Parts: sequence; structure tokens; C-alpha cells
Amino acid sequence: MKKPFHFKQFTVNQDRCAMKIGTDGVLLGAWTSIENNPFSILDIGAGTGILSLMLAQRSNAQQIEAIEIDEEAYEQCIDNFENSPWNDRLFCYHASLLEFVEEVDDTFNLIICNPPFYSENYKTDNSSRDLARFNDAMPFEHLIYAATHLLSENGLFSVVIPKKEEKKFIDLALKTGLFPNRILHVKGQPHSKIKRSLIEFSFRKTEITTNELIIETKRHHYTTDYINLTKDFYLKM
Repeated sequence: MKKPFHFKQFTVNQDRCAMKIGTDGVLLGAWTSIENNPFSILDIGAGTGILSLMLAQRSNAQQIEAIEIDEEAYEQCIDNFENSPWNDRLFCYHASLLEFVEEVDDTFNLIICNPPFYSENYKTDNSSRDLARFNDAMPFEHLIYAATHLLSENGLFSVVIPKKEEKKFIDLALKTGLFPNRILHVKGQPHSKIKRSLIEFSFRKTEITTNELIIETKRHHYTTDYINLTKDFYLKM
């Protein structure tokens, strides 16, 4: 059984979720801008609820809604929300993304997503893990369609994807009127390839700010940039 993951201000149980707490989610939750003081936030494909919890800690948003299609993950997400210091601001819906888009009239000041992005053709014997990992559960086209429909006029849409998918994702977004404003390229170590792209979109076309983050100089020797980004969350930072 996977142990609970303890952060500085909250704990995440993850024994019922196919996808466990990982660096991608923590980086996205810490990096995403809250400069526009979002009142309403949407977390697409919430899993354990980690992104919603991080943004509840970081922001004063009064309405933080999450959607999760997998029943076990949905129930775990609700438990994690209820056991957090911000349970009056956190809500989770058991729905598919397209169902949610059809049913909701609201728009959100911030939309955040750590999507499933394993497009390989093989599947495992664990259907929950497959649903979480393989992007046929949430194609990029569906995610961008949802973001375009649910994002407020001055809102931000923040996502983490593999670097190799960056151009495709940005091209799809541009077709719907979403423009990349900030990009963070993540490398495990100084001489590693860039593995992840964190991208922030809005309906405003601006100069793109691109930065690079290196996680560690060698095994368990974390860079100052990484520590500064995650120190409000990780216990040992």
C-alpha cells in the first residue's frame, strides 16, 4: 500500500489512485502564476487532488473545482480535500471532461492540468493506471477544446507535457485562439535532455518568456532554483 505523501501544510493519500504524486505535478502547482488573483480555479483530471491543494495553499481563490473520471481516484480526491485546511473551498466532480464542458456555464480564472500523456500503443493490465497514463483518456484536442470554452477572458491555462509534444500542443492551442505566454523547460540534471515543458496560455498574444529549470546537479543534490520553487511544499526543502 502506497504511503500518504506529507507536504508542509497538507497530506495526500494516494493508495487508491493509479497515478501517484510525482515531480511533474508539484512543479506545475508551484510554477503556475496566481498573479491575476484567481477567484475560480479548475483542475482537470485531478487524480489525488494535489494541484488543487497546492493552489488552495498558494492563493485566495474561493472556488477551486476539480474533475476526475476514475471513480477510485475521485473518491480519494474528495477525502484529500475534506481532510485539508481548505475543505470549504475545494470541490470535486466525478465526470468526464467533455461532460463537464457541456454541463457547466461558468468560466474560470485559472485552469490547470497535468494530463495523461503516454501515447504509446501498449496497455497494461491495470485499467485505472491506463486511464491515468494514456492520452486516449484525454486527447490534447479535448483538453484544449475544454480550456478554450471554460477559461475566462483574462484567465490563464497552465499545463505540463513532454517536451517532444510541445510544438504539437502549441499549434493546436493557437488554432483555438490560445497563445503561449510562459514556458519552463525542465531537465533532470545539467547534461540531461529537456524532458518536460510547462506552458502557460492565455487569450492574449504576448512575447513568450522561456526559462529552464534543472532539478539536481547529481542524485539528491537539488539546485537552488528547484528548492526555491518547491520549498513551500516539500518537507525537506
